[in-house]
Amino acid sequence: MEFHQIRYFLTTAETLNFTRAAERCNVSQPALTRAIKKLEEELGGALFRRERNRTHLTDLGQVMREHLGRVNTTTQDAVLAANKLLNLEKSPLKVGIMCTIGSARTIPFLSRFQMIHPGINLTIYDVTPQNLNEGLLSGNLDCALLGLPTDLEDRFDTVRLYQERMVAIFPADHRFSAMTDIPIGELADERYLDRLNCEFRNSFFELLRKRDIEVSVWYKSEREDWLQNMVLQGMGISIIPEFAISVEGVQNRPITDPDIMRNVELVTVSGRRRSPAVQAFVDEAAKYAWLA
Repeated sequence: MEFHQIRYFLTTAETLNFTRAAERCNVSQPALTRAIKKLEEELGGALFRRERNRTHLTDLGQVMREHLGRVNTTTQDAVLAANKLLNLEKSPLKVGIMCTIGSARTIPFLSRFQMIHPGINLTIYDVTPQNLNEGLLSGNLDCALLGLPTDLEDRFDTVRLYQERMVAIFPADHRFSAMTDIPIGELADERYLDRLNCEFRNSFFELLRKRDIEVSVWYKSEREDWLQNMVLQGMGISIIPEFAISVEGVQNRPITDPDIMRNVELVTVSGRRRSPAVQAFVDEAAKYAWLA
């Protein structure tokens, strides 16, 4: 049973006239008649009964009109859904953004993307370095923005978006305000507020240990907004990516000796076929002026 047979049958059932049905379907009457005859052979009985110049549906035809009408409606809905998806109308897109990536650079891009592709249903997920891989590999995320100090596995493809420095953040009255940069040795004996989701956290404390630099950890938090407000209130200092600062009034200077940098990248699963929505997101991200 083919879709055009169903369409020919339903049109004939509506018009009860083979000539008018052929005209509506834009086919010759013999072609329409052959298609319906083949459908009757597949179903095992006649669908129409002709009496002189009148055509009627048989009992089988009545039943098939109801069932095949539903099939036709479902098929049309499926074609419409496919067209919308391929034309980026109501296309779902699940993007993970690592929790340490600030909004200063990402929100303007997302706003532009939605303006260019208003039909895409974009959902943003806050992810940590620990659950990022699982989300991508399981398909719960289509792609992700992240910034890690090490290279990813070969299972992922990356597009570099921009580079940013790690900076020390502190209140306005802190001694760091008089400095143009903060050599890492200057952190010694400072009250430190520990960002638990920081992707550099382990390597940062290892660097301090190797340099015999001791800081006093006063507070640990997964909440970036809380920690920055605590810095603003003079409760301590912290280290953070420069574009992740979101609290007005917090001061910052770049960390030096050594410089600590990270690349923010767009990540997809290598070899996985991209939907049109994912491909559109990758293309727009690759050409966007992230640091403009």
